[in-house]
Amino acid sequence: MKTTPDFATLPAFYKKYVDQVQDMDVMQALQSSGTQTTGLVLSIPEEMGEFRYAPDKWSIKELICHVMDAERIFAYRALRFSRNDATSLHGFEENDYASRANAHSRTLPQLVQEMKHLRTTSIDLFASFTPDMLLHKGVASNNLISVINLGYIIAGHETHHRNILTERYLKK
Repeated sequence: MKTTPDFATLPAFYKKYVDQVQDMDVMQALQSSGTQTTGLVLSIPEEMGEFRYAPDKWSIKELICHVMDAERIFAYRALRFSRNDATSLHGFEENDYASRANAHSRTLPQLVQEMKHLRTTSIDLFASFTPDMLLHKGVASNNLISVINLGYIIAGHETHHRNILTERYLKK
């Protein structure tokens, strides 16, 4: 089944992420973004792992952990909403999560392995959803959002941060 984003239940904040992968099926978007990001991270020398392009920005390792934390949270929301859970879910403070991710205790190859495992479970989760489940909706961070959009947000959010890695951290 070919999927497309549900723009009727896409909070404006997430549009910039979904726009980056909207032309793909959600499963293709998840697979493609994961492969591209892990390939990029594997090309980064370990000594750059703690590099920040500005003093108040995350290090490369913190950015990678942020992407994984967000994926876990978005996938959890998708699971809850796919099961018709009507509980309104809170947001999360990304800077607090990033500073507590223990990012610098791991190597870049270790983080890539974790990313691969996480993406496999996210793909498995979305593959388990029926077409009807993908249309289920719930409230997170005071916004109505559909399960299908959460899959696109996972892929688009990762793509967004991969672009930041390329343009700001790895710029020659």
